[in-house]
Amino acid sequence: MKKSFLILTINPGSTSTKIALFENEERVFEEVLRHRLEEMARFGGTLEQYEWRKDVVLDAMKRHGIDPKTLDAVVGRGGLLPPLESGTYRVNREMLDYLRRPDRERTHPSDLGAMIAYEIAEPLGIPAFIVDPVSVDEFDPLARVSGLPEIERKSLSHALNLKAMARRAAGELGKDYHEVNLVVTHMGGGISVSAHRKGRMIDVNQALDGTGPFSPERAGGLPVGDVLRLAFSGKYTYEQLFRRITKEGGLLAHLGTNDAREVERRIEAGDEKAALIYEAMAYQIAKEIGGMATTLKGDVDALVLTGGLAHSEMLVGWIKERTEWIAPVFVYPGEDELLSMAQGALRVLRGEESAREFRVSAS
Repeated sequence: MKKSFLILTINPGSTSTKIALFENEERVFEEVLRHRLEEMARFGGTLEQYEWRKDVVLDAMKRHGIDPKTLDAVVGRGGLLPPLESGTYRVNREMLDYLRRPDRERTHPSDLGAMIAYEIAEPLGIPAFIVDPVSVDEFDPLARVSGLPEIERKSLSHALNLKAMARRAAGELGKDYHEVNLVVTHMGGGISVSAHRKGRMIDVNQALDGTGPFSPERAGGLPVGDVLRLAFSGKYTYEQLFRRITKEGGLLAHLGTNDAREVERRIEAGDEKAALIYEAMAYQIAKEIGGMATTLKGDVDALVLTGGLAHSEMLVGWIKERTEWIAPVFVYPGEDELLSMAQGALRVLRGEESAREFRVSAS
């Protein structure tokens, strides 16, 4: 078996496209290709950005002297696909057709990752992959049931980082991911709190626009009656209220900033409101962690805190005060999605697991 693999990873975001080249797990280079708002304003939507973003990536490859013929695989960030089992998926025509469908309820820049990866890889005869997209769904049947038959609980989360950090924690415990029970929390602009039982993410709050703790930008779980009263108050259109809940809630709504560092500066300067709101976010995160521990019947090997907010010793300290009685707490600040994507491809290239095939009918 080949011992060294060169893997290009591509992660399109709302105002940037991150790319990196890995030789196995070693990062050869990484670049954040930032996109000016005036550049993006000429496009009507996500799909219209495809050719432009692809050219930006190809230009960056040329600048870094990457010979495409030396690559063994290209990995794109998984987009908003139907519910899928966790794993590394080969980008196929059916996936591309789905991502280009005009009738999809919503799109996201990460959808372009699979398209660009395929465009680069297909002429070279090498695989294009995505790894653990946000729609990873390994729910137990109990986890799907809500109080209304018209609404089913959905698995939409920061699955890529949750899964990667779960594997890392298992390694620190000296075990395989499929041997442990964990509660893993990703804390960024949105917050995902997930329960992992023997290699499956059996429950997670709907971090995209639904339940769980409030975050720097999202309102989290809210009293439904009050939301309905707001919705029919005449003060908001659907789009305005949806944006307030999903992009303008949380710390931003209360304090006018989504920057945790700024919030901590205010707290250190004696701002009592900032202290109350910031600790309330920690309180809600801790409460969600406790709830996820019950889905594992208290049999928890470790708690994991990750994402950008895990850099905050203040926030982490408050969460640990309320949760470390459950299990040891591992803190992995930040997130390295590009590395996690490369590791997913490596598991396939090394024969440690098989690539999954995307099928709409099977999802």
